[in-house]
Amino acid sequence: MLTQTLLRPRLMSALAAGPRLAAAAAYSTATATGDLAPRKVLITGSLGQLGAVLASCFRGHFGAENVITSDIRRPAAGGGEVALAAANDGPFVFLDVRDRASVEKVVVENKVDTIIHLSALLSAIGEREPQRALDVNINGLHNILEIARVHNASVFCPSTIGAFGPSTPVDQTPDLTIMRPTTIYGISKVHMELLGEYYANRYGVDFRSVRYPGIISADEPGGGTTDYAIDIFHHALKTGTYNCFLHENTRLPMMYIDDCIEGTFKFITAPREKLTQSTYNMGAIDFTPAELTSSMQRHMPNLSVSYSPDFRQKIADSWPNSLDDSSARKDWGWDPKFDLDSMVDVMFKNLKK
Repeated sequence: MLTQTLLRPRLMSALAAGPRLAAAAAYSTATATGDLAPRKVLITGSLGQLGAVLASCFRGHFGAENVITSDIRRPAAGGGEVALAAANDGPFVFLDVRDRASVEKVVVENKVDTIIHLSALLSAIGEREPQRALDVNINGLHNILEIARVHNASVFCPSTIGAFGPSTPVDQTPDLTIMRPTTIYGISKVHMELLGEYYANRYGVDFRSVRYPGIISADEPGGGTTDYAIDIFHHALKTGTYNCFLHENTRLPMMYIDDCIEGTFKFITAPREKLTQSTYNMGAIDFTPAELTSSMQRHMPNLSVSYSPDFRQKIADSWPNSLDDSSARKDWGWDPKFDLDSMVDVMFKNLKK
């Protein structure tokens, strides 16, 4: 078990790197007094939006040396908080999830028992490069599940609201419903959910997934349809204006990254016997671009937002307005803290630093 004294150096390095890592380190400090079984963790796609903060959180609990980060990109020298988390604060390996032998070598040599599989091409990028998205999202998943089966590792792989489609009920969308997505990203995630459940039922693999809404953080946007809700802050602070690629009344489920990290950690470490299903909805808040603009104008009264919907509007129109996450709340204690205004407040606070 890590003590507050042992965690303090990591917290201080995270504070020096930026608010995103500081939040994850602070969370791990606050909860590290619980009795958690030791783990050896591999995180794929760790240079994306979630990888660095999840790594910081898990390293706070299980020790930096027990959490291996990996990506097909290499962290650049002086690359800021992501490079700090992925390379300077623990082991990092260059890894292409499509190369099964290389992934398996890392798992075997390091006795990995938990794989957090984040590698994927997101919705908007996937529509521009569907063949590449299939290769990464499908073949990478197959490799991870087979390695987990052979070497008795648990797997967490996030799903998305993009797994739903235009025939899905849009309000308070339940866990079990019609799922006929229209994007290659969504199709690959439905495949992931079903194949993961198959591996759980057929082979006993501890497979877990949550359907994330749009995740809002201080990072630059990463190519998703919900990323307008990040992009708008960066443009607002730089120019005082923003041209949104969705209609002003397009309602989508969203979640602030602190809630995402806390909930994800709680889910991955929850006792298996408490879970009644493999995949859960993970809702938090929902809003429209117009509602987000109104909340931001509490800080920037002169913020000007225009609307020029592009191909991403059709994607957004196929997704839910809100999620029913009652099963996650009941089974493993999901309890988000941030509403729209508090999320906006902390985003401005972090981006102005």
